[in-house]
Amino acid sequence: MAEPDFWSDPARAERISKQLRVVAGPLEEYARLERQSRDWNELVRLALEEGDTDLLQTEVREADRLLTQLRALELTLILRGPYDMESAILTLHAGAGGTEAQDWVEMLLRMYLRWAETRGFSTRIIDQLPGEEAGLKSVSVEVKGERAFGFLRAERGVHRLVRISPFDASGRRHTSFASVEVVPDVDADDTIEIRPEDLRVDTYRASGAGGQHINKTESAVRITHLSTGIVVSCQSERSQHSNRETAMKMLRGKLADLKEREWEEKMAEVRGIQTDIGWGSQIRSYVFQPYTIVRDHRTRYEVGNVQAVMDGDIDGFIESYLQGEARGSLVPEEADR
Repeated sequence: MAEPDFWSDPARAERISKQLRVVAGPLEEYARLERQSRDWNELVRLALEEGDTDLLQTEVREADRLLTQLRALELTLILRGPYDMESAILTLHAGAGGTEAQDWVEMLLRMYLRWAETRGFSTRIIDQLPGEEAGLKSVSVEVKGERAFGFLRAERGVHRLVRISPFDASGRRHTSFASVEVVPDVDADDTIEIRPEDLRVDTYRASGAGGQHINKTESAVRITHLSTGIVVSCQSERSQHSNRETAMKMLRGKLADLKEREWEEKMAEVRGIQTDIGWGSQIRSYVFQPYTIVRDHRTRYEVGNVQAVMDGDIDGFIESYLQGEARGSLVPEEADR
């Protein structure tokens, strides 16, 4: 970074600057917490010697604050994967359950948008397919922010909803499923090669809101990567060129995730799904009736306040998954089938 021509290539300079933040940031935070913990120990010692109960109560609160910051640092240190610092592209698909499942996708979309807002991430819907009666059959969202992929990859898999369906006149309880895919938002990666002959590009008319323009021009783009079978699409922009650029970004993200995982069943892993979107494959269950609970089957972490979770309070699930992944203590999926 001290080279005179360092900023002559802004894209390269930004990548190197980001690498510096990844390395130096946790070190600086550790040094700060170490200094503050030494000061805390000294103040507690003085308070005990002098019998100062007011100071002791203050330091109890300070200990809670330091512990919260330490946990945040530990979580940061866990996110050391090659793409964990990147933004993310989140895609939701309706599974078994018909209209109920499509409504479930819309509910999950709201949950993730609210979570992103509390994290300070920006979001943009880049593709969506409305349901026939309600909800969404599928939707893709760009989540921009440092470590968005690192956090959201904990959400990959099938999410199950159990509730009294508002679409059932008999008031029966229904079980619905939706899948969550998460890939890194990769603008450029020299190690990912995409050959033009491996691509099939189709254009079509976009659907949804947008007035006459969106209905009269074939601005939406669908790209198929022939060698892997990956299909991406985008219809959020007015121009075909912009939609193609966004679709290529989605494709690079899926190929990057595919490369990182290196599983034998690569296509299943890049989508974050190991089996069908239905019974026996869920990573998390959201139960509204006959009782209320949200339970992650991989970590056994659970929350009784379903509404808080649906309002975006999912940090506990993400943290428990990442901690369990780091310790190698995640529960095998078969245990909950």
